[in-house]
Amino acid sequence: MRMDLTLQQLRLVLAVHDSGSFTTAAQRLHLAQSSLSRTVREVERKLGVALFERTTRHVVVTAAGAEFCHIARRMVDAVDAGINHFEGFLSGTRGQVRVAALPSLAAILLPPVISDHRAARPGVELSIEDGLSDEVLRRVRSGEVDLAVTVAAEPLPDLLVQPIAADRFCCVHPADHRFADRDRLAWADLADEPHVAFEPATSIRQHADRAFAAARTAPEVAMEARNISTVAGLVGAGLGVAVVPGLVLPLVGFAGLAHRALDSPVVTRRICVVRDPHRPVSAATRAFLDTIEHTRRTAVNLAPETRWT
Repeated sequence: MRMDLTLQQLRLVLAVHDSGSFTTAAQRLHLAQSSLSRTVREVERKLGVALFERTTRHVVVTAAGAEFCHIARRMVDAVDAGINHFEGFLSGTRGQVRVAALPSLAAILLPPVISDHRAARPGVELSIEDGLSDEVLRRVRSGEVDLAVTVAAEPLPDLLVQPIAADRFCCVHPADHRFADRDRLAWADLADEPHVAFEPATSIRQHADRAFAAARTAPEVAMEARNISTVAGLVGAGLGVAVVPGLVLPLVGFAGLAHRALDSPVVTRRICVVRDPHRPVSAATRAFLDTIEHTRRTAVNLAPETRWT
């Protein structure tokens, strides 16, 4: 059986069912009763069954009519829900935003942004995926995520890069280390200290290696680790000192470490929002970018040696 029924026809049949009267339904819909009656008769003709039994005073739904109205209501409700969702998608109050970020940025920089965005747009689904710098950029380029929050030390010609924050590199060490008596530290001062380094694939290690080269020094690498907590634990155990950017400092506090900002040279990370300029930006993603901008303008400093730009 093939029945080509419109959404409007379903709505009119349901109006008669709910009102129990053609006259009342027509009045509520601001339609002529004759027009409403013709529409219902056309639906009955296409279905091949009577939906209502008409008397001079009452309209009684038939068994077939009750079943049809049950199905029609599910269909109308589903369409209304879909249109409502789509309207929210167009306005940025519904939809999905997928973000890739470096672990320290996902842990420290993004939470206040996410909190603000969730309060304003609870219907938007946010997903945060952390990863190393190369992984984060790969996900943006492949379209797996809508945008990334990462460190861009070099130009990225194929991507749109918007700087939002910066943090300065520091030396972290045990609280009773000899560096605790120093007011300032230079990169060259670390030459004679065992160094707990991040793995070469990490953006922190890449920044540190360039800084040590600029300072014409190369400390002995005692141990390497990928995880921030692991590096902090090793330093806390007295196995060496480490260099970390400011946004990492809150993540190493459990190890009881002290820190000193490094100069000669002063090295900062440029923290950016990155997206593919050739991919369309949904309203939900645009709204999330606006939330980052609002948080950047109104929030206090994120961590020691860190600032919004």
